[in-house]
Amino acid sequence: MARYGAGAAKGSSLSGYEDKYWWSQDNLRLHYRDYPGRDDRPPILCLPGLTRNARDFEPIAQRLAGEWRVLVVELRGRGESAYAKDPMSYVPLVYLQDLLKLLDELAVPQVVGIGTSLGGLMLMLIAATRRGCLAGALLNDIGPDIAAEGLERIRKNVGSGTQHPTWVHAARAVSDVQSVIYPGYRLKDWLRLAKRLYRLNSQGRIVLDYDQRLAEPFRTPGGEAGVDLWPAFAALGHSPVTLVRGALSDLLTVETASQMQARLPQMELVTVPRVGHAPTLEEPEAVAAIDRFLARIPAAP
Repeated sequence: MARYGAGAAKGSSLSGYEDKYWWSQDNLRLHYRDYPGRDDRPPILCLPGLTRNARDFEPIAQRLAGEWRVLVVELRGRGESAYAKDPMSYVPLVYLQDLLKLLDELAVPQVVGIGTSLGGLMLMLIAATRRGCLAGALLNDIGPDIAAEGLERIRKNVGSGTQHPTWVHAARAVSDVQSVIYPGYRLKDWLRLAKRLYRLNSQGRIVLDYDQRLAEPFRTPGGEAGVDLWPAFAALGHSPVTLVRGALSDLLTVETASQMQARLPQMELVTVPRVGHAPTLEEPEAVAAIDRFLARIPAAP
C-alpha cells in the first residue's frame, strides 16, 4: 500500500532537503527530495535504478547541495512514492509520463540528469521526447543494449525479497545476492547498503522498500522488451555526456560501451574497477567523473 513521507521532515536543517510531491496522471502521489542550491545553474535530476530509492543518492546530493540544486526522484512503487494499483504500469513509458509531468511542474528550462541503470534509460527517453530539456547526462552502468546475463539476474531477484528480524540479517541477505557485484565489501558496507534497500515496517520487520509487484511486467511474454534505445541515446549528443561503467558489470558490456563512445565521441567513458552493476557513484573514480562532468555544464539559461 502507499506510504507517505512525514511532513515534519520538511525544511529540516538536519536533513538538508525538503520532501516534495507531485501527482501522476493516474492520481498517484509521487515523492522527490529537493536539496537547495544556486539558481544560476540548472538543477540536477537524480534517477535511481529499478528497485532503488532516494537514499542511493544521499552522499552525492549532500556533497553537491548548495553549489547545485539536487532533485532526487522516487519512481512509483519505490520509497515514499505511492504503489500503483495496476502493476503493469511499472514500465518505462509510464515512468516517462510521470517524469515529464514533474518537469512541467518544476518549470525549469533545463535539468542535468544523473541516472543509474533504469534511471539512465529514463534520461535517454527524456532526451528523445523533449529535446533541449537535458543540459547534460551522466549514465551509470547502462546503455541502449542490455546484456542478457544481467537481465536474467535482475529478473530472478526482483520481487523475491523476504523479511528479516535484524539489520545484520538483512545485510547478510544482500551480501549473498550481491557479493559478486561488490567483492571488496565488508559487513559495515553491507549494512550501509541494506539500509538503502530496506525499511522497517509497522510490525518491526525489515522489508525491501519497493512494491514487490515490480516483477510482474518481467513475467509476461516479452515483458522485458522495449523500444530501440539507440536513437534515444543519440538524442543526448547535444549536451555533455559521461558514461560510468563497473568493470565487472553483467548488464553493460565492454562492447556496448565502446559502441556508445563511437557514436558519441564527445562522451567520456569512465570505468570503476572491482565493481559490477552498478557503481554506487561514491567510488573515487566515479566522484572525479561527476566533478568533471558538472564542470562541462553551461550556466542556466
